Amino acid sequence: MNPERVVIRSRYRIRKIQLHRDAPEGRMTSAMRGANIVLNPRAIREKCPLMRRASVLIALLALLGSPMPGFAQSGSLDQSPTAIVKRYVGLDKKGARMDAMSFETLVPYIDWTEEPVWGRIVVIQDATVPEDYRKWDVVNRLEVVIPTTFTVLGSVYLETAVFVPEAMTEEVRFRVKAVRSKWRIVEPVIPPHIGLKRMIDLVRDAEIKEADAEKRGLLAALGETLRKVKP
Repeated sequence: MNPERVVIRSRYRIRKIQLHRDAPEGRMTSAMRGANIVLNPRAIREKCPLMRRASVLIALLALLGSPMPGFAQSGSLDQSPTAIVKRYVGLDKKGARMDAMSFETLVPYIDWTEEPVWGRIVVIQDATVPEDYRKWDVVNRLEVVIPTTFTVLGSVYLETAVFVPEAMTEEVRFRVKAVRSKWRIVEPVIPPHIGLKRMIDLVRDAEIKEADAEKRGLLAALGETLRKVKP
């Protein structure tokens, strides 16, 4: 499958990167042991049916407790393909891709069942999906490319549990096709894009559950950094 081009604009530069379906595996730093998060310098390669899990931040998403929105899951071709992209982006913003159980809520909108182990989480303020078909790239009546704009604040690197600020506008071109008579996003598979407030909650809960004082200190420092981020 051909890679999609993602255009990233910042105040000082414009750069283009290629995102491939088969993204390289990143290194993670923790795994869930009961309700505790344990920082671990070794890469974790545990596979789940839908995705591989690992990291001080990822494992605790299941403990946040708030249910995912109950979107209609038809993906009917009678609907606008933007509906699929909006639902996917909205669930991703809430952290649905970080946990195998919540990842299942994304299945009706995508055409893949497994993702790489991501080494970072992109922290965003918002995302915009255009309704106007004139802004899409219409390949044919069963395939379109919908440019989605993310307001990026920076990235959390999971191995070191640090936030690197990098305010920019990122454009991702989601390819949506008719798959088994349903609209589905077929590419690209990008790193998780999670909202700032959700990320703060995630880190705070991880800090509460962490028994190791040193690791708890890393999470506390990360949480403090995120709380100082100005959207």
